[in-house]
Amino acid sequence: MKRVLITGAAGFLGSHLCDRFIKEGFHVIGMDNLITGNIKNIEHLFPLPQFEYYHHDCSKYVHVPGELDYILHFASPASPIDYLKMPIQTLKVGSLAIHNLLGLAKAKGSRLIIASTSEVYGDPLVHPQPEEYWGNVNPIGPRGVYDEAKRFQEAMTMAYHTYHGLETRIVRIFNTYGPRMRTDDGRVLPAFFSQAIRGEGLTIFGDGSQTRSFCYVDDLVEGIYRLLMSDYTMPVNIGNPDEITIKQFAEEVLELVGNPKAHLVYRDLPTDDPKIRQPRITRAKEVLDWEPKVSRAEGMKRAYEYFKTVVKVPAEA
Repeated sequence: MKRVLITGAAGFLGSHLCDRFIKEGFHVIGMDNLITGNIKNIEHLFPLPQFEYYHHDCSKYVHVPGELDYILHFASPASPIDYLKMPIQTLKVGSLAIHNLLGLAKAKGSRLIIASTSEVYGDPLVHPQPEEYWGNVNPIGPRGVYDEAKRFQEAMTMAYHTYHGLETRIVRIFNTYGPRMRTDDGRVLPAFFSQAIRGEGLTIFGDGSQTRSFCYVDDLVEGIYRLLMSDYTMPVNIGNPDEITIKQFAEEVLELVGNPKAHLVYRDLPTDDPKIRQPRITRAKEVLDWEPKVSRAEGMKRAYEYFKTVVKVPAEA
């Protein structure tokens, strides 16, 4: 049985990856320090003999006994609320942690894949964003702690690949959604669903003309798995190119939830907030034979079923 280490295992994406690798017949070692993860996301795996959980901060020395075939580095605060609250931890997990895990991969002869992000493109001047684009990032702005952590992580990973011959993969993840998202993580989709279910104002920053492209989590996990198992070593965008403005998206949520009390409210646009975001996925199609299968309409229905179970609605006064 092949063994895989997944950091950030109790997070939104990490927990879905744990499920996928268990399903594929791997022995899974999940690692998380729970600063943003939730142990409930992986509790269902605890009874399984092929699953282990290490409560550990991978920014500190990482030891895993025995053979290790694959390492997936998915630990990191990933929402603006989290990384603005924990800027130093965010920088450490993109620098100290990847150094630790690359060293582990070198010692074990493991293949390692890192979770990079569309944020390496910053507020892009090229649209849609291809992997060849170097980005437009403010390194000292409020989002710089996340953007630059991921950019350094890519550079360190590629250095180990070229200098040590380590088998590495880089996935650049665009906006993803689905079950196990935190309702309070500050990202637009859980925020809109939570506000609509509670009958509050859906907070739109700026005039709502900025765009995003939302990928359902099952599609993303499939793309990550295919990339890890491929022979391709350069970065690959994984996301859904179906672009929509934030205002249009808010209106879709209002229609789906149907709460007559919910409405739109407008706030000032945060500093360095990207105006456009859409992946070019030509490389994923050609190299991985991958493209998203779940439409936004279907994915939002699934997401709504989840959020209905976790969003707390205050009792009427």
